[in-house]
Amino acid sequence: MTGIKISVDRLQVGNYVSLPLGWREHPFLFSSFKIKNEGEIELIRRLGLKLVTIIPDKSDVPPKPLNQIQPQPSEASDAALRQVLMQQEKDRRIEQLQQYRRNLQQCEKQFQQSLAQVRSVMSKIQSRPLNAIGEAQELVNAMTEQLLSVEDMVLHLVSDSEDGNNFYFHSLNVSVLSMLLAKECKMSADQIRQVGMGALFHDIGKLKIPSQILRKTEPLTKPEQNLMAQHPRYGLDLLNLAKDFPAEAKGIVLHHHEYLDGSGPEGLKGGQLDPLTQMVSLINEYDNLCHMQAKVPYSALSGLYKQRKAHFNPEYLGMLIRLMGIYPPGSVVQLSNGQVGLVMSVNASRLLYPSVLVYDPRIPRQEAAIIDLQQAELSIAKVIHPKRLPPAVFEYLNPRTRISYYFEHNKA
Repeated sequence: MTGIKISVDRLQVGNYVSLPLGWREHPFLFSSFKIKNEGEIELIRRLGLKLVTIIPDKSDVPPKPLNQIQPQPSEASDAALRQVLMQQEKDRRIEQLQQYRRNLQQCEKQFQQSLAQVRSVMSKIQSRPLNAIGEAQELVNAMTEQLLSVEDMVLHLVSDSEDGNNFYFHSLNVSVLSMLLAKECKMSADQIRQVGMGALFHDIGKLKIPSQILRKTEPLTKPEQNLMAQHPRYGLDLLNLAKDFPAEAKGIVLHHHEYLDGSGPEGLKGGQLDPLTQMVSLINEYDNLCHMQAKVPYSALSGLYKQRKAHFNPEYLGMLIRLMGIYPPGSVVQLSNGQVGLVMSVNASRLLYPSVLVYDPRIPRQEAAIIDLQQAELSIAKVIHPKRLPPAVFEYLNPRTRISYYFEHNKA
């Protein structure tokens, strides 16, 4: 958008202004914003600025004509108090941002630890199945405890890892989201553990599929498709080597590609599929849409709801949308003030107001503001596909190619 430089004396309420200052050099929440009242103009004056840039296309009114500029009465004491209060509020938000980043770092650390455990489990499943199942149960038990200790669920987007093996990520993602959904559906601790185990091992049979087929990017041949379709049975065969694997979770491994309308490979439908299997079937599909088909989370959820409703339990689908939010972590969005950002976290109690990392070229990327939309009195105007972002914005926001989630559990 084209901006024009004007004297501060020409500013009026409704102008969209861009301050030529760093984010920490003024008391406003953003460096660019629409002026709401005369007090904000007085504050801009007090910053010692003679000229500012306004964006006519984003302004409700033009600046004052030159012949209407009048000396402004001094409101020094009111403005000084307002500046102090605004700066205190901004300092409070900066501290909140720092605490948020600490929580996010803790969440990412927990995710990476869990991922390392998944890698260890999968490496042992064929040679030492009993050890592998024991380790997996420890991981799932710990996650269940953490989940049940959290009242106000916050779901975070976690960073990409350099580990190129999608198998581990997919296994952990499906397990985490299935357990979150089980909790959201008020399932018991035992059911959460069962769904966690079944989800963690749902694709274990792929260890028996030749790697060249798994890595293939072009369409599979008919014989290759038939072989791939056997991975649930191969998985069950592997897990039967370990007597400690929970029997209730075996159905998940065997039937996670079945759909409620009977259109899955074995034609099972409705009541033939137990609730835990129905849950993992849905989460598996969502994660595959995000990764195998590279859909953005918003489109993946929207497509499941609009086009695939008959395949899945409608209660679980509705609860998944409630859990992930209208704009799931990983979505690139345009805000009501025109800024662009990346959804980083959703709070189940405030789904329309996620935390968003905002693009601002004047703030270093590592210090980028992550704002709570409710506190900032902003809303989401629309979702943007990452491919449509200008290169500089794409690099700054760094939309994830592989979207993984973990929950915050550092408060009871």
